[in-house]
Amino acid sequence: MIRDYLALTKPTIMLLVVFTGATALLVEGSLVHEPIRALLFLLGLYLTGGSANALNQYFERDIDARMTRTSKRRPLPQKRIAAGRALFFSLTIGLVGVAMLAALFNWLTAALSLSTILFYGFFYTLYLKPRTPQNIVIGGAAGAMAPVGAWTAATGAMGVEPWLMFLIVFLWTPPHFWALALYCKDDYVKARLPMMPVVKGEEATLKKILVYTTLLIGVSVVPVFYGAGWLYLPVALYLGWKLWALAMRAWRAREEKAYRALFGYSILYLFGLFLAMIADALLIRFAGLPGVWS
Repeated sequence: MIRDYLALTKPTIMLLVVFTGATALLVEGSLVHEPIRALLFLLGLYLTGGSANALNQYFERDIDARMTRTSKRRPLPQKRIAAGRALFFSLTIGLVGVAMLAALFNWLTAALSLSTILFYGFFYTLYLKPRTPQNIVIGGAAGAMAPVGAWTAATGAMGVEPWLMFLIVFLWTPPHFWALALYCKDDYVKARLPMMPVVKGEEATLKKILVYTTLLIGVSVVPVFYGAGWLYLPVALYLGWKLWALAMRAWRAREEKAYRALFGYSILYLFGLFLAMIADALLIRFAGLPGVWS
């Protein structure tokens, strides 16, 4: 039962969300010497993000039951959790998470987290996803907010750095999910969801993947102008070059194997990029190397 309730939060997605939030905490640095508070923020982040994901699964339980990719993996289509209990769980962890962030940090962080729940759990799930092929583009804003929330939790204010991290995750989301949608196209046809490959076709989707990948690589080097050190730059360029190469391979091959390779590497790309930010910030802070991340 615990495993099923945990599955409602989409733990694999939340791992990435928490990691990007933790990166912002380490780059900003205020909570480095307060590990308990840092962990409490990450717990609040998981609860609020998990609430949005659980609401998404609650509202899409019938759609998930029609899709091969989700029907055998998610607890609601398999009737392992009653729909009412899933809704209660979703709302409870969301309220607890928002209350934690308000009580232990500040109302700005709590408001950002609440808006993420409302945006993704309700607006994206109920309105955007079934109506427009741009759903992933717009909805990606919810998954990209973790660094901004982390920064406001640590400082009580916003800054340029977390919004650069936001923009990186925001631009990464369409190529990542469109690669998935390309090899799961039949599922989305069955579910009658207007994902980009279903509405516009493979060629148009691959063109957009190349556009967003190019924008992502360009934005990924911008932190260098805001103080990221020289460790980050070569890593960002290398990871970006490989992502571009896989996007081009998908464009040329137009086969499931290439789409799966692009999807799988895109996850490693984002982890690698944010890990480089962490290593770079630590070198600047503790080794005295030049840079303004510190």
